[in-house]
Amino acid sequence: MTQLEYAKKGIITEEMRRVAADEKVTVEFIISKMAAGEIVITKNKNHSKVKPTGIGAGLKTKVNANIGSSQDVCDIKMELEKLELCVKHGADAVMDLSTGGDIREIRKKIVEASPVPIGTVPIYQTMVDIKRDGRGLKEMTGDDLFKTIEEHGEQGVDFITVHCGITKNTVNELLQQGRLLNIVSRGGSMHAAWILNNEKENPLFEQYDRLLDIAYKYDMTLSLGDGMRPGCLSDATDRAQIHELISLGALAKRAYDKNVQVMIEGPGHMPLNQIAMNMQIQKKLCNNAPFYVLGPLVTDIAPGYDHITAAIGGALAAASGADFLCYVTAAEHLKLPGAEEVKEGVIVSRIAAHAADIAKGIPGAIEWDNKMAEARKKLDWDAQIKLAINPERAKKMRESSRPAAEDVCTMCGELCAIKEMNTALQNRVLDNHKKK
Repeated sequence: MTQLEYAKKGIITEEMRRVAADEKVTVEFIISKMAAGEIVITKNKNHSKVKPTGIGAGLKTKVNANIGSSQDVCDIKMELEKLELCVKHGADAVMDLSTGGDIREIRKKIVEASPVPIGTVPIYQTMVDIKRDGRGLKEMTGDDLFKTIEEHGEQGVDFITVHCGITKNTVNELLQQGRLLNIVSRGGSMHAAWILNNEKENPLFEQYDRLLDIAYKYDMTLSLGDGMRPGCLSDATDRAQIHELISLGALAKRAYDKNVQVMIEGPGHMPLNQIAMNMQIQKKLCNNAPFYVLGPLVTDIAPGYDHITAAIGGALAAASGADFLCYVTAAEHLKLPGAEEVKEGVIVSRIAAHAADIAKGIPGAIEWDNKMAEARKKLDWDAQIKLAINPERAKKMRESSRPAAEDVCTMCGELCAIKEMNTALQNRVLDNHKKK
C-alpha cells in the first residue's frame, strides 16, 4: 500500500511518526491531512535510506535544490559535490535534472548517496535516449515515456515532475491568446511541440491511469508540472497558465482516488501583487494539494541575482500558502550552476522559507529567531555564529574585521546600542540595590 492508502485507512506508519516528530506536530495531525490529500510524504519504497519528508499544510516550508549535468558540462563528481553541499546547507529535497553523460549512472549514484528525497523529470532522459537512437521529438511515443518513468521508479526516485496538463486544449489556449515569451518550461515545451508536430494528445494525459499504476507501485509522488508557467512578468496569470492549473486539479483528484500521492507545481515569473492570489487559486482548484513553486521571480531584469528575486517571491508565496520552494541560483538564465551558486541558492531559499514559516505560525519557527535575539542581547558572538543559517560565512565575516573590544563589532564599536543599554540597566539595578 502507499502512504496515502495507509492514511485513508487510519493506519499510522513509521514514516508518519518520523515526520510528526520532525515537524513538532501530532501523528494524528499528519494522518488526517494525508488522508485529505493536503500532505504528502516523499519516499519511494525502493529508496530505503532516505529520510521521509512531509510536504504540505501546517508543516515547515520545504526547499528543493536542482542539480544535474548538461550536454556541455558533465562531471559526476561535481554533481555529487553539489548534492553534498545541498544536504549540508539544509535542502529538504534535491532534483537530478541531468541531460548529459551517463544519465542512468549519475541518477543511480545520486539516489544511493542522498539522505533526502530525490526528484527527476523523466522526459529529459526520454529525449536524450531517442536522440541517441537517431529519432527526433516527433517520433517519441507514449511507450518511450512510460519506460523511462518505470525505470526511475525502480531506481528509487521519490518524486517525478510529469507535464500531464499540457494538452491539446491547453496548447490551443496558448496559441489563441499569444504570449510575450511563449513556454519556458523545458518539459512543457517538449510536450507542446510534440502535440503540435503530431496533432495528437499528450500520452501522459491520454494514458494517465498507466502513469498512476506505476506511481502506485513504488509509492512515487507525482509532482504535476506547470508546463505553462509564465517565463516573464507579462505572461503571469494568463489563460494558458490557469487552463493548465484547472486540468491539474482534476488530475490530482484522480490520483488521490487511486491512492497516489500528488503535489502541484506553480509559477514561475510573477509580479508581487499577483502572488498571494495565485496561491489561493491553486488551493481552491486543486483541493488544497501541496503547492511546489519555482521562485516566483518578481522581476525579469536581475540576471546574476535571480536567487534574490526568487527568494523575495518565495517568501510571499509560502506565507500565502505555498508548501515547497524550488530554489533558484544566481546562475539562472545564464549557465549551469556551479557548487558555490548551488550553496548560495539553497541558503537564500531557506531564508525565504523560514521567513514564511514565521508568518504562518509554524510550530517552533520563531524560536530560532528568539534564541538569536537572546544571544545578541548577551553579546554572545559564539552563540550568534552557531545560530546563523550559514555559520561558516558568519564566522568568516566576524574574523575578517576584529574590533578593539571583543564584545562588540566594528560597525558600532563602543557605541554599540545593545552594550549601552545593558550597561545602563545593570547600573540601574546596582543603584537600586545600594538604595535598599
